[in-house]
Amino acid sequence: MVKEDIIFAGFGGQGVMLMGRLLAYAGMKEDRHVSWMPSYGPEMRGGTANCTVIVSDKEIPSPLTSKADIVVAMNLPSLLKFLDKVKPGGKLFINTSLIEEDVARDDIEVIEVNANDIALEVGEGRVANMVMLGALINKVGIVKMDTIKSSLSDVLSKRNHDLLEVNKQALDNGAKLV
Repeated sequence: MVKEDIIFAGFGGQGVMLMGRLLAYAGMKEDRHVSWMPSYGPEMRGGTANCTVIVSDKEIPSPLTSKADIVVAMNLPSLLKFLDKVKPGGKLFINTSLIEEDVARDDIEVIEVNANDIALEVGEGRVANMVMLGALINKVGIVKMDTIKSSLSDVLSKRNHDLLEVNKQALDNGAKLV
């Protein structure tokens, strides 16, 4: 059985909601059961914004999770807030472009991705989220990379369709890291 509980976290504007929506949409396209639970509120003003995504082969009884299989931390406040939410044996993806802290847990796998630096290398700093998502998809394999890429035009707002190719390149570059 495939089931992954994933928390995406960062500050407002880093595209954590887009990462979650894109993964959930791709999961639906692959006939999986999915849930996407965003957390808005005062976080939209520069604090930690986050969403929880569950992708499963079976029905999902609740969109809530107390412990996640995977946490993606795009900034230091998100790492500090969600580090304890990773299940023992789980995976923690950290954006080392913005996080220099060492992770003091030896019961999880830590995957370091310099997402912002790689996004700048592809010429668009706003695609750091896609670099991170590419690394996650390649490492975990919960959905196919082709499904993520084909879902971009459906999930990305029309005003950002000029960034479709750079988003795909960012996904590929992130995937190469793991």
